Order: sequence, then C-alpha cells, then structure tokens
Amino acid sequence: MLHMLPMMLRGALVTGEVTAGAIVVASVASSCAVAMRLSTLTALDWPARVYIELFRGTSALIQLFWAFYALPLVLPFRPSPIITAIVVLGLNGGAYGAEILRGAILSVPRGQHDAATALNFSATTKVFRVVLPQAWPLILPPMANLFIDMLKNSALAGLVQVTDITFNAQILQESTLRNAEVYGLALVIYFIMALVLAGFMRLLERRMKFPVGARI
Repeated sequence: MLHMLPMMLRGALVTGEVTAGAIVVASVASSCAVAMRLSTLTALDWPARVYIELFRGTSALIQLFWAFYALPLVLPFRPSPIITAIVVLGLNGGAYGAEILRGAILSVPRGQHDAATALNFSATTKVFRVVLPQAWPLILPPMANLFIDMLKNSALAGLVQVTDITFNAQILQESTLRNAEVYGLALVIYFIMALVLAGFMRLLERRMKFPVGARI
C-alpha cells in the first residue's frame, strides 16, 4: 500500500485545490445572490432566484458535464478541467450558501435594524456591525456542513479529467486490481481532509462568537 501513497497524496493536493477554489467561488456567489435576493429591486431579485433554483434543482454531475462537454461548443475556448470543476462546484455550493445566509440574516430581529437606522448607521455599518455579528452563529454551522459536502462532491471532478483522489484511485485500481487497498486509502484521505476542514470551521466559529455590540 505504501507505494500507492505518493500518487494518492498528489491527488489529495489537487482535491484540496479544487475544494478551496470552489469554497471561494461559493462564498462570493452566495454573498452576491443573497444581496440581490434581499434587494427591493425586482430586477435584482429574480436573477438571483433563477440562479439559486437552477443550481439547487439540477444534478451537480450534470452541471459539470454540461460545462465541460457542452458549453465549450459555444465558447471560443475550452476552460481547463480544474477551472471548470472549481467554477461549477463553487456555483453549485453558492446556491445553497445563499439560502443559508438569507435565512440567518432574516432571523435577526427587526428591532435591531430599526435601532441601527435610528442611530443613523449607514447600510454598510448596519450590515457589518449589527446584522452579521448576530447572524454568524446561525451561518457558520450549516456553512461548515456545506463546505464538507463540497469537499466530498469534489470527487466528481475526476469524471472530467481532473487528477484528484478519485481519478488517481481509479488508475491505481486498474493497474493493481487491489480494490480494497486503493479505495480504502482514498476513504482515509477524504476522511482526514474532512476532519481538518471541520476543525478549521469549529475554530472559526469559536473566534466569531463575540458579544453583540462589542465592535460597534
């Protein structure tokens, strides 16, 4: 089994790269989508609704295949497999993340918004110093689960030629026929990566638990 480790670890680095990139894309996409959903402008609300329902209502695998095999037919270039995987998995995760953010923000009592307005806070100050500090405890646990799911969904990237853990495991399985050892090693590596990501999110959650109003 030791001779399989270097190849699997190279795959783990690619999996980490795909997951990290997808998390960044998901964070940006979910933030933009929730800002559009909470806007009073219908012209912003509806595009966000379409994005969220489209990516939540269709399979991530089909989204990945469509972006990699169909979309390049109408584009003047073909994105690399890893860029395709990062963008598609990030947009997929962002659709779920937007609903997590929206639910947490709407859970902040209306009186807090009114108090910030009465104190003549700007919209930016109200969001970052009143709303988000109270929403973070509701945002981080489900976002941690979402990011772990994105790590696991990154295994789909191997189906579009990304040399991640799953892709390398399939190559090793075909060359060695040692199914139990190969996929057992892949299982352990995914589990360790999920533990590291979960530990980081728990640390972040503890650090973000400060008293409401402490930073106003």
